[in-house]
Amino acid sequence: MHIANHKVVSIDYTLTDGQGTVIDSSNGREPLLYIHGAGNIIPGLEAALEGKKAGEQVKAVIAPEQAYGVRDESRVQQLSRDVFDTDEEISVGMRFHAMGENGPQVVTVTGVEGDDVIIDANHPLAGMTLHFDVTITEVRDASEDELSHGHAHGPGGHDH
Repeated sequence: MHIANHKVVSIDYTLTDGQGTVIDSSNGREPLLYIHGAGNIIPGLEAALEGKKAGEQVKAVIAPEQAYGVRDESRVQQLSRDVFDTDEEISVGMRFHAMGENGPQVVTVTGVEGDDVIIDANHPLAGMTLHFDVTITEVRDASEDELSHGHAHGPGGHDH
């Protein structure tokens, strides 16, 4: 069975940056399950896997425009400490949920200067060219339940 829309795909993967540093991997975990064509994974990787079948290996280099987008410096802001609803000390690397123009989003603290906090609403991988090494472990038809929920169920997918 070949990868196409409405198929549940199971993959083992390693994601690296341009210098070969591992960013993420399924190594030691269940393979990742997703529904092809449902927007569950980045567009560039989905396109690279289209038409492949179980057992195939795919190496894909995905440009930022087909991954998490290019960095947008207008999404970096300096805010007053008092806009954060926490008594905890705010430090670099902390993440907060915030309401953006397009709804809820996650922002990352990239700096703290006195009573000012610098946040970045870009995805942490925005602007990066991503290198995927993927082994397709299974391809199957999605169930009606999975299609109605918009995601794969089971180990490596979503459990209800």
